[in-house]
Amino acid sequence: MENDQAKSRLSTAIAIVLLAFFVVLSVASIWNDSATMDESVHIPAAYSYLSQKDMRLNPEHPPLLKDLSAVPLLLMKINFPAEHPSWAENINDQWAFGPKFLYESGNDADEIIFWARIFPILLAAFLGYFLFVWAGKNFGRKTALLTLALFVFSPTILAHGRLVTTDVAAAAGIALATACFLNSFKNPNLKNTIIAGLLFGMAMLMKFSTFLLMPYFFGLAIVWAFLKKTGYYKSLLRLSLIFLIGFVVVVWPVYQYNVWSYPPERQARDSAEMLKTFGAPPAGGTEKTCLEGQIKKCPVELTVWMADKPALRPFAQYLLGFLMVLQRSTGGNTTFFLGEVSNQAWPMYFPIIYAIKEPLAFHILTIIALLFAAWKIKEPFWRAPYHRLKTWVQNHFVEFALLGFIAFYWFMSVRANLNIGVRHLMPVIPLTYILVGNQISKWLNNAKRFNFRTLAVGALFIWYIFGTLWNFPHFLSYFNELAGGPYGGWRYATDSNLDWGQDLKRLADFVEEKQIPSIAVDYFGGGSPRYYLGDKYEPWWSAKGKPRGWFAISATFRQSAWGEPIKNLATKPEDNYSWLRPHEPVATIGHSIFVYYLP
Repeated sequence: MENDQAKSRLSTAIAIVLLAFFVVLSVASIWNDSATMDESVHIPAAYSYLSQKDMRLNPEHPPLLKDLSAVPLLLMKINFPAEHPSWAENINDQWAFGPKFLYESGNDADEIIFWARIFPILLAAFLGYFLFVWAGKNFGRKTALLTLALFVFSPTILAHGRLVTTDVAAAAGIALATACFLNSFKNPNLKNTIIAGLLFGMAMLMKFSTFLLMPYFFGLAIVWAFLKKTGYYKSLLRLSLIFLIGFVVVVWPVYQYNVWSYPPERQARDSAEMLKTFGAPPAGGTEKTCLEGQIKKCPVELTVWMADKPALRPFAQYLLGFLMVLQRSTGGNTTFFLGEVSNQAWPMYFPIIYAIKEPLAFHILTIIALLFAAWKIKEPFWRAPYHRLKTWVQNHFVEFALLGFIAFYWFMSVRANLNIGVRHLMPVIPLTYILVGNQISKWLNNAKRFNFRTLAVGALFIWYIFGTLWNFPHFLSYFNELAGGPYGGWRYATDSNLDWGQDLKRLADFVEEKQIPSIAVDYFGGGSPRYYLGDKYEPWWSAKGKPRGWFAISATFRQSAWGEPIKNLATKPEDNYSWLRPHEPVATIGHSIFVYYLP
């Protein structure tokens, strides 16, 4: 017993050290990162939610992560441009308000951005701790430590866990909600059901993709009732109570706070305008209302109707954001991928991005885990498959639940018409770490003594850890060896996979170091070239022709201009930077900004 307690204390101590290192690494890597594209919207919107109690900006993302990120900002003296048209008059003019708030209102943009990022870092660390505890409870200490090591040194987690964006928050919400949901069915009592409902509600407030928990939980409840003979009625009743608690006790109050001072008549007007194309008929079709048979207009009309009803306004704002996400997912996003540019999705986008953005050492660990899991089956799969599968699910329900969500989320991601980055796979990445860590732990336990397996796993983890640390502080632009590392990533994908605007301050340092008097810049991101470069900055784009002297261009813009348009994407010849092709960059800033000297 004492030996077991000592091992438990040792594993906890190791976990604390790893998590402390994660926090230090995250903070140390952000000090010279400029605002990413989405942060330039999320941070100003977050401050407006808390200071103005008004959610007119960025409703397409739930408010909880933004609210908590903005708490330190309330302790700062910040000028809020309430009279600017982007706030006072325009509808969701977030892309104009963000730069105005951060860079053109006399505020210290770097201080605001730094302190806003502190809560996301702490949330990511808490997620790591939770994975350690949850994996340890279900699979043992060795699995817990392996899972935590994979999490702490994940370039994807380190890249996005430092930012005021919703991807890691969604992963945290899904992991916590799933764990509490499973516990409420395994140990059914009112307390556990309430906890599951509260965590489900918090997940709903992290990102709208967490809405997938609803059909997923429904499926798990049906499977549980079938396997455990608890009755479908009881399972569905408990599920309904969890959903009710989540939306009424958690979602409603948080949204109520965030729309408290949002004028009801403006909320209704804004909602109608932002959703005016949702469910619209094809070109040439006749516009109809919900009652006239245009079913897709029903949620729009319901949202607008609820928007000025005091008790329903919070749900109206939630539904508005959800519908905006559906609207954008349907419309797609113009993206560069493997030399092509399109606003329609590629079926192989996420599998290939996952293959080149996650460490190669982890892929090898995954293959070992899959082969070992297959080896343990031993008997041919066609022998009593139903009975064996049923028995396995009964005895490994947590593993089944994790596998089920991973498969479901991958299926929905591949089918979606939105290819932006590996960050959209964030909800399944920590769950994958648990499953891989568990199988690797069993593989090691299956060995009789210290042998090749231990050496192989040790070598892979050393490769995994040092491969990530080698990229410090450029975690966002990490690519593995299959893509040629971060130096070759631009050939495969851009946007949040490589270039989200994070290197603008480093470009300013380069200009200062080289004593460059003037530089033309075509920048993609959430920073302000004028703010950091001052009078040295000259805005540029392809149609202006070839500048003389120094020129800097973001990888996203260059690759999008040089990529081959497909799927009927319309482009203009003057926008393709053809005059830049004969030239080679003289420097690359942080893997994401190419600098040229043009004669």
